[in-house]
Amino acid sequence: MAISTFQRREVKFLLSKEQFDLLLPIVHEHMNPDKFCVDGKEYGIYNLYYDTPDNYLIRQSIQKPYFKEKLRLRSYYSPADPYASVFLEIKRKIGGIVTKRRVAMTLVDAETYIQTRVKPYYERFIDQQVMKELDVFLNFYDSIQPRQYISYQRAAFFGKDDPEFRLTFDRDITERRYDLTLSKPSYGGKIILPDQRLMEIKVPGSIPLWMSQALSELEIRRHSFSKYGNAYKNFVREQTQQTTKKQDERKIIYA
Repeated sequence: MAISTFQRREVKFLLSKEQFDLLLPIVHEHMNPDKFCVDGKEYGIYNLYYDTPDNYLIRQSIQKPYFKEKLRLRSYYSPADPYASVFLEIKRKIGGIVTKRRVAMTLVDAETYIQTRVKPYYERFIDQQVMKELDVFLNFYDSIQPRQYISYQRAAFFGKDDPEFRLTFDRDITERRYDLTLSKPSYGGKIILPDQRLMEIKVPGSIPLWMSQALSELEIRRHSFSKYGNAYKNFVREQTQQTTKKQDERKIIYA
C-alpha cells in the first residue's frame, strides 16, 4: 500500500556523467534498488502541477520562503488511462523539512474533484484526512488550474542498514506548459543536459557517513534545484525574449 503521509529532509545535487558513474558503484554497495526499479531499471514519473492564473504558488516558491506548498497530480504511467490510478498530492516545505500528503484516485475522479470539488468516497481514516487537507487547499486557492507538466525517468534506492534513507537519480526531465493533461504522452523541452543526473537525498535524520565521504571525495556539492521552478524560469525567460524581439521589430518598422 502506498504511503499516504511522510516527513523528511530532501537535499539535491546536480551530477555530471563522470560523478554519476563514480558514485553509482558506491551506492550499490550500501543500498538496494527500490521495488519499482524492476530488474534494476528506471521507472517513469509524470506530474501535472496546479497553480493560480498568475502563477502565485511557483512565484512564491522560487523566493525560498520559510513555508511553501504546491499541489500536483502524479502518475507512474504515460499516457494515463482515464480510469488508471493516480495520486493527488499536497507537498509542503517548512523550514527545510518536507511533508507530503497524498491520496490515490482515478484520473477522471481527480480531474472531476479539482474542477467541481465532488470527491470519491474513502473508508480509510488517513485518506479522509488527506481529502480534508485537499479541500482546504482548493478552497483557499479557488482559481487553481493545471499550469505545468513535468516528467522524468528515475532510479531509486533505499539503504541496506536504514530503509528510511532514500536516494533518487532523475534524468530526461521534460517540461511543457501546453497540453496540460496526464492523458497525453511525455514530450516537451528539457530542463537538464542529456548526460546530467539530478540526485536527491531523502532522509528523516542525518546523512550516513559513507555518503558524506563519497560526496566529499567526488566533489559533489549541494545544488538548490526545483523542477517546477526551473521550468517556470525558462518560461519567463522565453516570454521576455519574445517581448523584446517584438519591441525591436516595432522600432525597425517605425524608424
